[in-house]
Amino acid sequence: MRSTDSSATATPLDIAPPALTGLAPVLDKQTRILLLGSFPGAASLAAQQYYGHPQNQFWKLLSAVLNIDLVSLPYPQRLKALLANNIGVWDVIAACERKGSLDSAIRNAQHNDFAPLKKRCPKLKRVCFNGKTSGKLEAAFAEAGFETLVLPSSSPANASWSFARKLEVWSKIVKTQ
Repeated sequence: MRSTDSSATATPLDIAPPALTGLAPVLDKQTRILLLGSFPGAASLAAQQYYGHPQNQFWKLLSAVLNIDLVSLPYPQRLKALLANNIGVWDVIAACERKGSLDSAIRNAQHNDFAPLKKRCPKLKRVCFNGKTSGKLEAAFAEAGFETLVLPSSSPANASWSFARKLEVWSKIVKTQ
């Protein structure tokens, strides 16, 4: 006798990906520059580290911008070095559904609450966006009175930009406008 239970024919493609939660912000009252990504990739979520994929150029770019070897430091020391340079890191998306690590696969995104940002970081002046996905919020931050800069993504998926070309734009993070 054949079963009429439709769940017996479900395939993995019919199952929604699990909801994912991003990482806590890295910032303090001295933060003057905030780097906003979109949402951590699978490697970053697994490691519970911002930009944890070994091919991501985030730490290499910031090492060049700040003239500090962040790449060789253990992760907690990287974060301390950023904060010591008045730089914070966070993502625009707090939670979402996604298969893989591509921003284009993000579904049902829930944005972080940025309303209390000025109170949490009273010295914050500039918000920089790591790539086009996070850069979609650039206008809202500009309207809120922040200097803004949309950066070329540090992701390995952004292979059309050379490291040198990315660094030209990333160097503007710490320069006044």
